[in-house]
Amino acid sequence: VRVSFESWYTASPVILITSLESANTLTERLKNSGGRGTIRSAVNSLHSKSNRAEVVINGSSSPAVVDRSNESIKHNIQPASSKWRHNQTLSLRIRKQILKFLDAEKDISVLKGTLKPGDIIHYIFDRDSTMNVSQNLYELLPRTSPLKNKHFGTCAIVGNSGVLLNSGCGQEIDAHSFVIRCNLAPVQEYARDVGLKTDLVTMNPSVIQRAFEDLVNATWREKLLQRLHSLNGSILWIPAFMARGGKERVEWVNELILKHHVNVRTAYPSLRLLHAVRGYWLTNKVHIKRPTTGLLMYTLATRFCNQIYLYGFWPFPLDQNQNPVKYHYYDSLKYGYTSQASPHTMPLEFKALKSLHEQGALKLTVGQCDGAT
Repeated sequence: VRVSFESWYTASPVILITSLESANTLTERLKNSGGRGTIRSAVNSLHSKSNRAEVVINGSSSPAVVDRSNESIKHNIQPASSKWRHNQTLSLRIRKQILKFLDAEKDISVLKGTLKPGDIIHYIFDRDSTMNVSQNLYELLPRTSPLKNKHFGTCAIVGNSGVLLNSGCGQEIDAHSFVIRCNLAPVQEYARDVGLKTDLVTMNPSVIQRAFEDLVNATWREKLLQRLHSLNGSILWIPAFMARGGKERVEWVNELILKHHVNVRTAYPSLRLLHAVRGYWLTNKVHIKRPTTGLLMYTLATRFCNQIYLYGFWPFPLDQNQNPVKYHYYDSLKYGYTSQASPHTMPLEFKALKSLHEQGALKLTVGQCDGAT
């Protein structure tokens, strides 16, 4: 069943920057400070204004009400009334706007020439805590950006929602020029639904704890090593500087890669990336707390992908037919999508992505793929 996004919301979030002046102002703030105060100032500025905003599409504008409430977001999607078409003009405009805040080619990773062993780094979300750049981390920093001068016709970003199960999307996903996956999600046993091809995969340090039992014994170390070997030359994107508590796990992974000569291209996102991404979405009235990995990957992909296709993005406990949906397609982890304690605002992010789907900037698939049986 193909999924439609017609008549889902009466109002969509503003995606395009509606005021060049406000975008430039926030950009300058990001460049000058890059800290949490920048984002706090941006949030205060945005919240002090009316909920009314203008959606700019192909040069025209019309008023829209932005609803910031996660609870108001429904997921009863109606049957498709028209086929999705890529809006190249809009995609290029979004890329240009995002480049005012960040450049994926540069911000996807810190480079070897910018740090040295022993350098002290303040964690992005725990500014009072610091880490020292280890010799292993320094050895694995790339000398040049893994995305330098890269451009792809179509890119797939594969989230980890259970909505992928029984989708039959594996073949379609693998047909894309560049495939991005999140948090070392397993693929082999789910290949029919999620595919096998991997060009870039993220790995939050918490994955080592949750999926590999903190490498408590040789069995778990071997499982992680096998998973890393299976990447076979892919980019392994490790957010090492985000929050305290992950340093030891990052070191374990780095040590395995070096000791066993694992064929991966490591990347460690720049210190400004999270604030820059959040700044872009806040300026567009998408009031996220902390961008999810999926939203980060979409924002980066606009730089080097002509067309972007999303799979496995579905932050709701039920699918469109009111059937239960697992949080992850590969485990039984539970998640409170609208919990105030969560660092993410997943339903709100999804609403923004759904709006971009409707405008043709990306394609969002949350049902079965064409040809699936």
